[in-house]
Amino acid sequence: MTELIKNTKKRVLFLCTGNSCRSQMAEALTNYILAERWEAFSAGTQPSGSVNPLTLRALAEMGISHNGRSKSVNEFKSASFDLVITVCDDANENCPVWLGKGQQAHFSFLDPAESVGSEDEKIEAFQATLKDIQKQIIPFLANQLDENKIK
Repeated sequence: MTELIKNTKKRVLFLCTGNSCRSQMAEALTNYILAERWEAFSAGTQPSGSVNPLTLRALAEMGISHNGRSKSVNEFKSASFDLVITVCDDANENCPVWLGKGQQAHFSFLDPAESVGSEDEKIEAFQATLKDIQKQIIPFLANQLDENKIK
């Protein structure tokens, strides 16, 4: 029975505004890197309706295949999560209280969809945001379990 409890994955929901870039990246990275320990989902306070193609390209360049879709936070209102993480200031302000039992955390990442310039400059912005998410979110999630911060 103890073995079964130790192997139970924790569930995390990543929230941003449009659910087209940052929360999608966090979901994909978590499910790719920490799949044995975490099951990640993402949603938006004002979903855009689609995942930004540059999000998918930046993930693919890291070897990550992601078939996400832009979803509303309302789809998850009755779901249970161990942790809810906002990845943009707007989502943190507009969805400050999660009605579930899970713990909450906030990280602020620049929105690469707002980058301007050539196609190369835009993909560089997406790659930079993806790297920032990987550097901050992945160690944070690993630490949550290592130090038993998530019960």
